[in-house]
Order: sequence, then C-alpha cells, then structure tokens
Amino acid sequence: MSNFIGCFNILDYGADREGVNLCTDAFKAAIKGAAEVGGGTVYIPAGIYLTGSIKLESNINIYLDPGATLLFSTNIKDYPVIFSRWEGVEREVYQSCIYGEKLENVSITGYGVLNGQGIPWWELYRSFRKHNNNALEYPRPKLISFDECSRVLIQNLKLINSPSWTINPICCDNVTIDNITVKNPGDSPTTDAIDLDSSRNIRISNCQLDVGDDCIVIKSGTEEGTKRVPCENITITNCTMLHGHGGVVIGSEMSGGVRNVVISNCIFEGTDRGIRIKSRRRRGGVVEDIRVNNIIMKDVISPIIMHMFYYCGPGGTDKYTWDKDDYPINDQTPIFRRIHISNITAREVSSAAGYLYGLPEMPIEDITFDNIDIHMANDSLPALPAMMEGIEALNKKGFYCKNVKDIYFNNVSIINHEGSAFTVENGENIEFIKCRSKSSQNPEVPVFDLKNVL
Repeated sequence: MSNFIGCFNILDYGADREGVNLCTDAFKAAIKGAAEVGGGTVYIPAGIYLTGSIKLESNINIYLDPGATLLFSTNIKDYPVIFSRWEGVEREVYQSCIYGEKLENVSITGYGVLNGQGIPWWELYRSFRKHNNNALEYPRPKLISFDECSRVLIQNLKLINSPSWTINPICCDNVTIDNITVKNPGDSPTTDAIDLDSSRNIRISNCQLDVGDDCIVIKSGTEEGTKRVPCENITITNCTMLHGHGGVVIGSEMSGGVRNVVISNCIFEGTDRGIRIKSRRRRGGVVEDIRVNNIIMKDVISPIIMHMFYYCGPGGTDKYTWDKDDYPINDQTPIFRRIHISNITAREVSSAAGYLYGLPEMPIEDITFDNIDIHMANDSLPALPAMMEGIEALNKKGFYCKNVKDIYFNNVSIINHEGSAFTVENGENIEFIKCRSKSSQNPEVPVFDLKNVL
C-alpha cells in the first residue's frame, strides 16, 4: 500500500488529487493508520487536495511533495467547534485547518503549499465587524495551531491565504519553525504569520513573511480569565519580513509575561513598525531580558516602539487604560525592563526614530540602544507612532521617551529629522555617548530636549 514502511500515502486512502472531491476522510484514515502502528509519515504526492480541518495525532509527520497543495474548504461546516484560545482568551473557536492537542513529536514538512482560501473568511469577518451581525459565530480557523504540544516542527512549506493567524502554538514546548514562506494579502484582516502564545523553547529561522498584520508576535494571554503562562526562551534569526503591521511584536496580550528573547540577523521592509512592544494597565505581566541585534529596516513608521497605553481590544477605551495620571501599582501593572537593542540600520523612516512611553507609575527601564543608525524619509506624511489615545501624529521626529528610567544611548545617529534628535520627558538616569544628529533645519534647535529629567 505504501511506498515504504512507515509511509501512508494519502492516495491509498481514496484522496482525490484533482482538487474536486473533499479528502477530509482520507486524511483522517491515513492519520489513524499511522497512529495505530505508533506513528509514521502521511505522504502527500503532487496534486491538489481539497480538505476540511485535519486533526493530527502524536508521532505523525505530514509531508507534502513539491507540487502538492492542500486546498482548505471554504465551507464552515468542515471546521468543528473546539475549545482553544483566541486573542489571549480561552473560548470556543473553529478548529484550525491543521490542528493538534496534547501531542508529542509532530511535524508538517515538505515543499508543498497550504492554501487556506481565506477570502470568504475575511469577508465574513468584515461583515461581522461592520454590521455586528452573526456572520461569524466563532473566531475564524487559523491555518496551523497546536495546543499543549511538545516537539513540534514546521519546515520548508509555503503557507498562503490563511483565514486568520497563520501559525499559532499555544502553551507548547520545543517548537521549530524553519524555512517557511507565508504570503497573505496586505488587506487581509488579522492574518499574522506566526503568533507564539504562552509557549517556550521556540526557534524561528530562515523564514520569509509577507502578511496583512504582524509578522511575528509573542503573546501570553490576557487578564480575562486566562492561565498566566509565560512565553519564554525564544530565538528568531535570519528572517525577512516584507509588509505587515509589525516586524517582531511583543504583546499586547502578555499577562503571563515574556522573557528571554533573542532577535537577530533579520530584514524588515514595509512592516509599519519594526520592533514593537505594547501593553496596558490590567494586562499585568513582565517583559524582560530581550535582545535585538543586527537588523536592517526600510520604509517603517518607526523602527522601535515600546508603550503601555495600547487601546485596541476590550477595555482599551476605559479611562484606566488611557489616563496619563499616576495609579497604584498592582498585579495589573505591566513592566518592561532589560531590553537591549544594537546594530540597527533603518532607512525611509516616516514618523519617529523611536518611541518609548511608559506609565507614570511604572517607567520603562533598563533599555540600551547601541550602534543605531536611523535615516528619516525625505517625503512622508505624519503618522501615529503608537496605537494609543492622546498623542499626536509625528513626522520625521527623533527619539521620544516619556516615563523612562535607566536609558542608555551609545553611538546613535539620526539623520534628516525635524526638531530635537532626542526628547526625554519624566526620565531618570539617561545617558548619551557619541550620539549624532544631522539635520538641515535651524541649527539653533537643540539636539537634546530634556524635561523633568534627573
């Protein structure tokens, strides 16, 4: 039946390789056959296979030959409703196109294509958002998600047109994502490429990501009844991000905390923002021990954003979220600390070289910028550097830092900016070494604008 022992050819289970007849039962039978003998490879030869949601078992590898495409059904009935997590909250959702729960040693590999056929899902979502109707009873399927799994590998595939988030490990351990290409249209809603949620020991490498929302996001649940499990021990390297709303983003769902993250040797182009860390009161959680090194950026609103007033999602418009006055510190207060950014080159930056805005009761602290070279765009329109209330759109500004502590700038150059190169308000222990400003504006404008800085 199979090409070799341990290989379960999908064609032997009645799959139609012409993309006409639904193959969900064939996938289910092949996975069952492999599971019954302790595991194996479900082999998908070249062809087009129309299928509904596929649920994996432990010790299973889904392998797609070059020329093989999984074409996921647009019929909502082909996606069972399960209990999982969506945007940081445990709730019922439509099962992902490929899904696994409490599994060990699973992989999706090969050189084929996973096509989520997202257009009908995106239209349902837009209708739901616009009219507040029942177009979507539950959140859309993700393309690939795993809940509480260990030893997960996703490698060499091309993933396109995801209904929502593309890859989403939730509470997983030991995950490798390598040499994948993700392509979702720029106007496709919330089609993030990779969302890590309360997972640990993650390696992302050699990927090209071009999506309608954030490229890589690191999350750990919200304050709304979610188990507070940190997302930690993450390396991201040798990746290219083309378009999206953020290159690498931490938050805003980070109630469990995010720590021990290394981001290196990447290129961001047209990602709106580059490195983006966001949260707000009520979320709680600690973001700490983050290192970013050797990144080239082009055509971004701002290369570096850290702020604690993110207004999207439930509770984002409450006074407690946007108020710039002091509040008592408690377990709902987010913390950003020990974040070190070095060897960054950014060109065609439109809004601000960097934007840091902490809480008055909890400053962003212990941040270093080392060997940073930022060139503002010649022609650009004002844009909001961060998604928060009560700030103005900026155009070609330098670094703006408010409510910060222990910030170190070394060998930072800002070129073609307007106004001061470095503005700090309500700061403590701010250090500048070998920082440079090159601007064609009035030379009487100070390079450093410091207000209430100790």
